[in-house]
Amino acid sequence: MGSMSLPRSTILAEPAWRPSRKATMLWALENTIGVVVLFVALAVWAVLDGDHRGWQVLAGLAIAALAVIGVVVIPAWRYAVHRWEVTDEAVYTRVGWLDQESRVAPISRVQTVDTERGPLERMLGLATVTVTTASSAGAVKISALDLPVAEETVLRLTAIAAQHRGDAT
Repeated sequence: MGSMSLPRSTILAEPAWRPSRKATMLWALENTIGVVVLFVALAVWAVLDGDHRGWQVLAGLAIAALAVIGVVVIPAWRYAVHRWEVTDEAVYTRVGWLDQESRVAPISRVQTVDTERGPLERMLGLATVTVTTASSAGAVKISALDLPVAEETVLRLTAIAAQHRGDAT
């Protein structure tokens, strides 16, 4: 039996664009918050229970190791993987650092395009573009974009989707 070969035009290309370079800072800050919570819990444990110093030191070392992984390794890995692209036909995304997900949302299925900015994103001048489609898989999110890029992407998607009105099923 021979292998099935698809025409080159039907093979999904990797999305072309990366998030903002500041995405690594955003993800590192988000993970830092979790690490700080763990260190505070460890400090409370150490103050309230002085009989388990060995376990507390071990827990501190484990949290420190998690901090290095969460604040240095994971953001860099996520940046290496995350991609997105908008064409006249579809919105393409690839996300994940361990479990990777690729999504294609045809422009004809786009219902709304929104911009979200949490406190850390606002501080870093970033935004997330959410493309809601008529899909049971849910919205497609393009995270950690520089604000001007996010705004331009929303305008472009809105204009492209307006040209396709009436095509959705």
